Amino acid sequence: MKLRQVSDLSDFSRGHWLRELLCRGEEPRHVQSSPDGQHLLLLQKSRPPTLPRVVAFQRHSIAGADLERSWQPPQPALVGLLFLQSPVVVGSWVLALVWEHGRTEVWHFVVAVGWQLLQTLELCQGARARVVSVCSQGASLVWCEERPPLGAHSDMTKCAFRFCVCARALEVGEQGVRLGTVRIVLHNSPEYRVLASPQHVFLVPTAAGFATTSKFLLIWHPEKAKLTITAPSAGFIHSKVLRSSSESDFRKLLLGSVGLLSCFAPLDIHTSIVSNSGGLLLVSTKGSVSMVEPDGTQRHIFDLEGSRLAQGSPVQLKTFGSILACMLAGVLYLVDQNSGRLVEKEVLSMKEVHFLESQGEEDSIQLLSQTGIYSFSFSKPEDSSRPEPCLVEMVFEEACRYYQRRSLSTSKLTVEKLKKGGTFQAPVVLAAILQHSLQDTYAKLLSTMSLELQSYMSLELLKACVVCAPESEVESYCKELVEQEVSRILQSDMDKDNLAYLNSVFASFPKAAWKATRSCLQLQQNGDGLLVARATPEVWKKVLCQPQLEEVGQNGMAPLFELICASFLRFKPKWLPSFVELTQQYVSSSWSYNSKEGPEGRVPLYKRALGVLARKNKHGEADDEMELELLLCSKRPKAVLQALHLLIHLKQWQRVVEVAEKFSKLSPLLNKEIFITLLAEFAQHRELDPYLDRLWPLCPAELSASDILTTVLQHLPHSQEDPVPFSSEGNQLTVGLLKPLLQRVVQRPSVQDEMYSDALQSTTFPPPTPPREHKIPSKAVADDPGQAFWLFLSSAIVCASGGANARCICR
Repeated sequence: MKLRQVSDLSDFSRGHWLRELLCRGEEPRHVQSSPDGQHLLLLQKSRPPTLPRVVAFQRHSIAGADLERSWQPPQPALVGLLFLQSPVVVGSWVLALVWEHGRTEVWHFVVAVGWQLLQTLELCQGARARVVSVCSQGASLVWCEERPPLGAHSDMTKCAFRFCVCARALEVGEQGVRLGTVRIVLHNSPEYRVLASPQHVFLVPTAAGFATTSKFLLIWHPEKAKLTITAPSAGFIHSKVLRSSSESDFRKLLLGSVGLLSCFAPLDIHTSIVSNSGGLLLVSTKGSVSMVEPDGTQRHIFDLEGSRLAQGSPVQLKTFGSILACMLAGVLYLVDQNSGRLVEKEVLSMKEVHFLESQGEEDSIQLLSQTGIYSFSFSKPEDSSRPEPCLVEMVFEEACRYYQRRSLSTSKLTVEKLKKGGTFQAPVVLAAILQHSLQDTYAKLLSTMSLELQSYMSLELLKACVVCAPESEVESYCKELVEQEVSRILQSDMDKDNLAYLNSVFASFPKAAWKATRSCLQLQQNGDGLLVARATPEVWKKVLCQPQLEEVGQNGMAPLFELICASFLRFKPKWLPSFVELTQQYVSSSWSYNSKEGPEGRVPLYKRALGVLARKNKHGEADDEMELELLLCSKRPKAVLQALHLLIHLKQWQRVVEVAEKFSKLSPLLNKEIFITLLAEFAQHRELDPYLDRLWPLCPAELSASDILTTVLQHLPHSQEDPVPFSSEGNQLTVGLLKPLLQRVVQRPSVQDEMYSDALQSTTFPPPTPPREHKIPSKAVADDPGQAFWLFLSSAIVCASGGANARCICR
């Protein structure tokens, strides 16, 4: 694709004058070509010594009068050069020059005669009105005019809403030109720039508008007499049919949407034009190009290279078929509007160029410069149903970024892994559609995405209903809206913004958010009373995702798991331990134990749930019970021991023994820790005496009689009155209470017995010498003769009951 010169301006009448005008260094303020491409109109800047004027140049040097209009600076400025279709002759058109004070000149070009003034009209009804922007929509003129109040104050903020948007039909017939009645589209409004598409009119706030009114756009639908409010960052907001002039008041139009609009940021618009498809193209000061559709939705297209755009730096835009041409600082960008792909980038030698109409040549772009008219041609692919390979690669690259953000794994995902892995089917299917099934009408792609599009549209309409609904219906709408919003976010990336949005939803609508969570996770009780969930793995990952520490706690923002636990505590506390157990089951099946990539690698889930419980304002007995359940449902050794100590502190001995019996079966190490803990409690008081028959069977096999006696002696209560075992109190430990445990220990085969048994059966002789054990009495036993005597008696009982196999610890 190359730039070639198609004309040196010599084919225009007075071409030398046109060339001289362009080479003066004073670029025209506005350049426009006629619909048939045969006429070129230039609006010169009003700089001395040149007077502002409009000059029309025609091609092929057709004889006839030329159009040239100039005016003195005191005269009102020209605000519009508009080409209107003439209903009299098909394909014919007229030119309307609209001046600031509302005077409108209608010109018509006749072959061999030239330009003729048909009629001069007064567009505005008020003498003090001032037109600030005008456009043509079909056979009508639409303009925004300023109507200063009669007693205008020096402080213009008191009369800020002094503008009015009007429409008026302009009929060109054989008898002349006739203006229709004035139709008020919007009154008492701020200043707007009007831009017309074939079916709609966009109202874009100007830079002079107030920050409160420059956060949204208005779209007027003439056929439906409807105004739509839209914010490019938020999409469709509200739509209203204007049945009478009273409903056209700007402040009444926004009355139901003020609260919603107040949270939006002001618009960032550097340049705006209407594309040939009827959408509004916007260029921000950051160089971002986006399209606002007539229904209020916005779509990002492309980002221009370079730094922030200054207010005076010109950016020229024009659409040629599906190609968007952008001219910035001598660089021409050609972008595909449908995919946002950069088709071509050319650095031009000329800095100032103007786009012209290319009649019948949608695959070429014509540029006007100081040296002539140039054409930039581009060719379409041979098979339009099969896009270029780079479009398919874009699908996989975008899918890599999407799945990398969604995954909790730190391993890098590449396009090659995505294609070969076969785990993620969505990008493969979409690439297949693009390669084989996509037609010019995009029918198959739209049918594939129809459910998603319908869901999105229903959500936007529901938001509008919430804004406009009466107070009695707001609650029902909010419940449905919250459910759709929670479901939508759980299906998208759980980034920082979405998480902050979820926090606000849970805080503003707690009950609706709780019901939405139950619905999304499909939480319910089965026939056995157990909690079950049928959420997908993708939803589970978002629920269990734990953000970075610096992201948590900002403005009270909590992770999704904590939000759900708080909802359980508020509306269904009995389900919280079962829910934590469900999440742990999913974690154990998805990640290895203590994996750094999984959610349990940072903070265990039961601790996160306990953190939510600790943040409650009031703490009661029910919260103690909840803490116990959360500790026990984790089945982690430290948590089980912590729960056991809590039960001991609460003196719930029946539950202490039940927990010991249940969790001693999990592991030998946990069994030993539990038994030693309870043996220490048994030595200190008599509360566990009724449960000794259930406690002694829990004794681990590796504990010997000396280990048991040492543990008991270390935890005996210290008495200052009577030495043990001659205490006068009746709650002291006696040898008789300990005898069943010691008998149980000495009567079972020991490790040494098994060693001797193996030696007797061995062919080696003599058998190995058994190891000698030298026990040093503990300091407590040596210092306390009472405890030493107690230990002697206990050892004697063991020896007497155990026979030859028993070892006396007093030897």
